[in-house]
Amino acid sequence: MPQSAPRAADGATSGPGFGPFAPPPARGLPSGAPTPPASPPHGPPPPAAAPGERYGPPPPPAPPWHGAQPRDPRTGGATGYALGGVEVPPAPGPELPTRRAQAPRPEDRTAEVPQPAPPPPPEPVRASAGTPAQEAAAPQQRPEVRHLGDRAPTYAAEPGPLPPADPAALDALVPDTVLEGARYGAYTLRAASLRGDSARYRGESRRDFLLTARFGSGDDALVLVALAGGDRAAPGAAEAAAELCRTVAAAVGRSQGRLADDIRAGRRDALRSGLQRLTDRGYGRLRARAAELGLAEEEYTAGLRGLLLPVDPECRTRVCFGSGAGGLFRLRSGQWQDLEPTGPAAPAPAPAADAAEPADAVGEPGSIFRFRASVARPGDILLLCSGGMAEPMREEAALQAELAARWAEPEPPGLAAFLADTQLRLKGYADDRTAAAVWEA
Repeated sequence: MPQSAPRAADGATSGPGFGPFAPPPARGLPSGAPTPPASPPHGPPPPAAAPGERYGPPPPPAPPWHGAQPRDPRTGGATGYALGGVEVPPAPGPELPTRRAQAPRPEDRTAEVPQPAPPPPPEPVRASAGTPAQEAAAPQQRPEVRHLGDRAPTYAAEPGPLPPADPAALDALVPDTVLEGARYGAYTLRAASLRGDSARYRGESRRDFLLTARFGSGDDALVLVALAGGDRAAPGAAEAAAELCRTVAAAVGRSQGRLADDIRAGRRDALRSGLQRLTDRGYGRLRARAAELGLAEEEYTAGLRGLLLPVDPECRTRVCFGSGAGGLFRLRSGQWQDLEPTGPAAPAPAPAADAAEPADAVGEPGSIFRFRASVARPGDILLLCSGGMAEPMREEAALQAELAARWAEPEPPGLAAFLADTQLRLKGYADDRTAAAVWEA
């Protein structure tokens, strides 16, 4: 009896009923039950496989499907083969519609707006015939002068080492340079105090002292400029100058009301006696302090100059006072005038000084009190300075000529320009310089 062909359910791998197109076994039938005949397919039956071939011919195409489309396995998921770790190309995305460039329609075209023509480049400024090109540019820069005279100063122009400092007395430190400025009514004030070349070279502190203050309010207010300078060889010169200026300023502040009335009323005698009294009181404190420190009087003293300026624009009276080394000068009509009175400590005043404005000098030689009350004229420049600035002003004509040329402008210089003017260097003058100048409109 011929042996029957093994079934797929029994583990057979070939023969009829096995292959990728074999019908699956019916569900719910016991094993070994006869398989019901398959329903006839659509169309004629496929031809039988040739003897010895494992697979038969491909089946006919399936009828069109009207349900949901099958999912692309490349997108991954429960049934996609992307879960098998196989790299597959990405699923193609939807194709974007492309728009072909078309010529604009006549009705969509807009008229071109004409653009303005660029401005022509500015023509270079040409200097006129006979005029140097530097004068064509405005404003003219202030000339930079390293020093006056044929010989250069001994010391360098810039500061060297700093002065030594005491950690327990840091409030006693003195800066190298001090600048001050103000404007009231018809006058402009500029003031500066700077360390001399000798002190900068040796790393010593500035010995000159400058104090500016306004006492009162409104038109009754007074502006005080007090400056003092001590001898370079005196050990307590810097402390003495500061103490003297502060003592005098405090006394002026307490008497501000009476001093303002006397200046406005022109009470010259009252002003002289009152200012002399408070100046003597300041020098008396210096003598007492020198005795406490065990120093001689000449080792703890300083020359003093003070200037009182009323804020009231209707009052043009300027009051100057002081004692010791220093100077008072006035620039009028392009000429410098020395306003210090005749005495052992100062030369005679310039002939151009007004005889109607007498100056007083009261006291013993070496401690003369100087007082002057004058009425300012438009265009005047009043210069108050310590001994370090007064000496070259009296002895060097080049310094007077240079300052007169620089201050010939109608507008007063700024703070930086005034500082540059104050520190014009000359050989043989290396002390501290302190100056205060008033420009009358």
